[in-house]
Amino acid sequence: MNSKEAKTTVLHDCLGKNKDLKELVEYSKDSVVSKTILDKPTGTITLFAFDKGQKLSEHTTPYDAVVQILDGRAKLTIGGENVEVFAGQIIIMPGNVPHAVVAEEKFKMLLSMIRT
Repeated sequence: MNSKEAKTTVLHDCLGKNKDLKELVEYSKDSVVSKTILDKPTGTITLFAFDKGQKLSEHTTPYDAVVQILDGRAKLTIGGENVEVFAGQIIIMPGNVPHAVVAEEKFKMLLSMIRT
């Protein structure tokens, strides 16, 4: 697939319409729920809803990841350092640095990645 044929995904509920981010993804017991808002060759925007105690194990990505906390509280581990994040906060997880997510309570986040 060449760059002109690259797949693009758009959540049509948001296309030209304002929406409350927190209402676009629902919590599910003992689960992590994700919903893609936008997925293009140049980057992705994804909503996540974590039930309390759920996590994403340590991993790396080649791109910076901008995380906006929409609801609740979580613990991020970035390069071995723990960081508590709360609703209304934003943090950048640098590319090529190991990171993980643990839901200290139910929480929702918006993850934006720009590919370079």
